[in-house]
Amino acid sequence: MAGKREQEAGRYLARGVSAGKREVHDAVAKVDPGIFPGAFCKVTPDLLGGDGRRCNVIHADGAGSKAALAYLHYRETGDARVFHGIAQDSIVMNLDDLLCVGLRGPALFASIINRNAKRCPGEVVAALIEGAEAFLASLRDQGVQALSGGGETADLGDLTGTLTVDSCAVAVMERADVIANDLVPGLAIVGLASTGKASYEAQENSGIGSNGLTSARHDLLCRHYADQYPETYDAAMPRELAYCGPYRLEDPLPGSALSVGEALLCPTRSYAPLVQRMLADFGKEVVGLVHCSGGGQTKCLRFGKGVHFVKDNLFPVPAVFRAVQKESGADWREMHQVFNMGHRMEVYLPEARVDDLLALAGSYGIAARRIGHTEPSRTAQNSLALSCADGGQVCRYGG
Repeated sequence: MAGKREQEAGRYLARGVSAGKREVHDAVAKVDPGIFPGAFCKVTPDLLGGDGRRCNVIHADGAGSKAALAYLHYRETGDARVFHGIAQDSIVMNLDDLLCVGLRGPALFASIINRNAKRCPGEVVAALIEGAEAFLASLRDQGVQALSGGGETADLGDLTGTLTVDSCAVAVMERADVIANDLVPGLAIVGLASTGKASYEAQENSGIGSNGLTSARHDLLCRHYADQYPETYDAAMPRELAYCGPYRLEDPLPGSALSVGEALLCPTRSYAPLVQRMLADFGKEVVGLVHCSGGGQTKCLRFGKGVHFVKDNLFPVPAVFRAVQKESGADWREMHQVFNMGHRMEVYLPEARVDDLLALAGSYGIAARRIGHTEPSRTAQNSLALSCADGGQVCRYGG
């Protein structure tokens, strides 16, 4: 088994991607962690306003390689509207991280678009800007104070084969509202589904989010895209790992009503309307929030001390992840490190409030379930035991 895990990890790294980003974490290990060192995002004193009761949070993230998928769709169909979803992806990857520190008030977003102008003309930039403004407006309609702060577009043909779409978000918070993510034993873990159709969404969501798309894109899509659009992947990647799957974008995804392209390009769901209502209703009973983005189901290991996480009631594996696993041959341990596998937000709270949270999530059309709990770890390090929904295999991490 160990050899198989190393083989699959090597396959992922061979594409220039790291699920755990160990080098990044090592590089920032000595940087000031902020005034709430265990929080999901760095929290600083109120450097902008000088108010001792407040703090500042600033965050940067983006849509990652999902932009390359939109580029493929655009080149095949000529429809630039696909980039509306990419703009949403970029914003959500910032917004939902900030939710995990307890963001309740306004947040200001700026976008950063780097493009190859020869391949991504003005209509692509226009679609990204339109998509960002429309998504922010839809959030405000749901009571989430998300505001536009402009942005930057740079033509970097020498550096960018297609385009990258990133965002930066900043907010001022009350220190009393900050969720420090001091996770402890004795908590229930509730997962909020990444699939389905929330009451505020216009279409069904496959659950793919914005993580693991390099793997999903190359393992599902066929050689046609490598031959026609070599600008969408690293020329140093081994040829056998580039677009080595069986599908075209328009092909049906097995076990789903969506096509492969629709499933891979589903805009990343924001949980903001639900989470901000939850924070207002539950207050400090919400001990922690974990956005299962980079690191997938192992992201929780970064929070708390001496905690053993038990995830023994996960959602059934969504069709898009089943397809990736089948075509890649990756084992379930690797899959849960790379993808959210069915829920992209975890809430840590007392057992007594689980049913209330399930009901609240249901009122937004979002499936939720108690997916596990926390126990004392046998060592000073955090550990995780995860029972895969398919076959009941138990995967262990950390400790």
